[in-house]
Amino acid sequence: MKIEGKAYRTIWFENNCVKIVDQTKLPHQFIIKDLKTIKDAINAIKTMEVRGAPLIGATAAYGLVLSIIENKDQSFLKKSSEELIASRPTAINLKWAVDRMMKKLSGINSNEILKIALEEVKIIVEEDVEFCKHIGFNGLKIIEEIYNKKKDTVNILTHCNAGWLATIDWGTATSPIYHAHKKGIKLHVWVDETRPRNQGANLTSYELNEEGIPNTIIADNTGGILMQRGDVDMCIVGTDRTLSNGDVCNKIGTYLKALAAHDNNVPFYVA
Repeated sequence: MKIEGKAYRTIWFENNCVKIVDQTKLPHQFIIKDLKTIKDAINAIKTMEVRGAPLIGATAAYGLVLSIIENKDQSFLKKSSEELIASRPTAINLKWAVDRMMKKLSGINSNEILKIALEEVKIIVEEDVEFCKHIGFNGLKIIEEIYNKKKDTVNILTHCNAGWLATIDWGTATSPIYHAHKKGIKLHVWVDETRPRNQGANLTSYELNEEGIPNTIIADNTGGILMQRGDVDMCIVGTDRTLSNGDVCNKIGTYLKALAAHDNNVPFYVA
């Protein structure tokens, strides 16, 4: 997605460094930060310079690449993997990505280990971009149906930041919005501020502005009255964990939005 007209992903590898967008500085400053060591990667996750489950997973995978560059010893790699998993226990993608990388890397003591690690990270990253793109295609159909009936601006309410800043590209909840915008569908997004860290106000609104999508930041408690007044056509939120029975765990405040949507017959979707 774009910042000041230039396309970026949230994380990439360049000159033996991992490059990230430092999200603690947004929306006031756009700073690309270098992660050079495994400690840098752990710190980036702990301090929320990177956040969002998919991006945390990718950062952890890249962290193991940095660990190998620092020290190819298997015991150092194992210690690095344990420290990464302990850095942010809430994001299921973190342990998933570390376990997946370690399955590929455990027991390899040759110089090929760095190449293998980089190849696996690339697969993890590209998979996530494709997942998010296809979430967008699925969600676009829903937005198109509403637009075709309404023949006017589609008002969408979202919570927290499930945007491209939380993933590698496209985002989850924002992906259908970006695809609809690219098709020329008129949109407006109600952006929950999302206390206590204000990811909606600081991140979601920022990225929507950069893509030229009209949006309004609202206090977290405002969604209910907007739904009651008929000012919300649909809700889309992200998910930190999705269980096999379809239950969803997401940022605090999501449940209240779901209840308000149910009470006012507003369709509520999890991306």
